[in-house]
Amino acid sequence: MQRRRFLQAGATLAGLSSLPKLSASQKPAPDAPVLVVVELSGGNDGLNSIVPFADDAYYRHRPNLGIKQSELLALDDHFGFNPGMLGLQRLWQQDQLAIVHGCGYPQPSYSHFTSMAYWHTGVPHRGNEFGWLGRVADQMVAQRRDDMLVNVAASASLAVKSKVHTPVVFDDPKRFWRNGWLDGVPSIAVDSASSETQAQSPNAAYLEAVNRSAQQSSARIRQAWNDYNTPVDYGIAPMDLPKVAACIQAGLDTQIYHVAFRNNAFDTHVAQPALHRRLLSYACDGIYGFVKDLQRLQQAHRVVVLVHSEFGRRVPENANQGTDHGTANSMFLVGDPVIGGHYGQPADLVNLVDGDNLLHTTDFRQVYATVIERWLGVPSKTVLFDDFELIDALTPL
Repeated sequence: MQRRRFLQAGATLAGLSSLPKLSASQKPAPDAPVLVVVELSGGNDGLNSIVPFADDAYYRHRPNLGIKQSELLALDDHFGFNPGMLGLQRLWQQDQLAIVHGCGYPQPSYSHFTSMAYWHTGVPHRGNEFGWLGRVADQMVAQRRDDMLVNVAASASLAVKSKVHTPVVFDDPKRFWRNGWLDGVPSIAVDSASSETQAQSPNAAYLEAVNRSAQQSSARIRQAWNDYNTPVDYGIAPMDLPKVAACIQAGLDTQIYHVAFRNNAFDTHVAQPALHRRLLSYACDGIYGFVKDLQRLQQAHRVVVLVHSEFGRRVPENANQGTDHGTANSMFLVGDPVIGGHYGQPADLVNLVDGDNLLHTTDFRQVYATVIERWLGVPSKTVLFDDFELIDALTPL
């Protein structure tokens, strides 16, 4: 081991006494609520997703990118769905989609990194060491529970960073293993010859327990994926949602999942129309397939899906047939427990602010607070550090 990595490992070992106690906590009830967060990374263009065709200002700002009413999927007499959003349109028709308009936060950042950090922590302009989902998990279960949080990704999102729980992070279930733990500290191979020696040291015992837990989690994930077989069509790029369905089918104790449409795919600065429609079709088909799969598994009553992006796009189109970083956007709540409809006030397309951007009308933490309190049963102020008005879009489990 290099000297720097050795010193880092030593510093981490020295602090093990302050880490959460490894203790098997009570298993959740079989029908315990589950939250699945879907992130559309890059800044999805909300105006060309839920299109306000009845507002003339939309077409004045977007003479080339504005989607004609005749091309839109039916929604109501003011809005239409982007032609790529057939999956969400079907959910809307089945009263399983809530559209929350004008979501944002005060003094918005136009940086992908900064704004996503605000959404991941749920604490704009103040920051927090832990993610909002991690803090929810800590409030739900005060002692460490294996598999409490699952993040399907190449690396862990800040959103799932927890003081108490160790998120299970994997990309390919068939190749999922524990390469390391914490920040660069190598995992310890656990075998019968070393266990007696390690047991003499509390720090070594902790490392052994963490390593064993990771091995067990990886085995459970691999087994869940091997046992999973579905006739449901998720479309071309389902954002890892079939992996979430496999975990739910397997009965994992997980109550919080996080997946993403990766690699800033929705950052549509250039030649947006065809690309954006295609991306939306992938995302919406995947979400629709996931809901159908949960219904097949008789698990749809206990799962809510929250869909968000780090910001919307600037209202006027740019000179490259695209749109630039903006502010307020739509969020979506999806699933059997959702009370379908419009929520929040649509942003004003005439009185723009800060360089032709939308003034947000709904703080995104209102949506967070709603799922935290109404769905997961945790006082939202303990997670978000402030009171936010809830949205009547969920039927409690």
